[in-house]
Amino acid sequence: MTKYFLYARKSTDVEDGQVMSIEAQLSELRSLAKSEGLEIVSI
Repeated sequence: MTKYFLYARKSTDVEDGQVMSIEAQLSELRSLAKSEGLEIVSI
């Protein structure tokens, strides 16, 4: 089985755009991985 890792980053170059926090990104990624049945081995 393929194993996956989660990677999130927040760019400081975007001044006018809304950027999700690191925790919000990881929450979304965890939810997606769970719904897809992906095995996350590292964050």
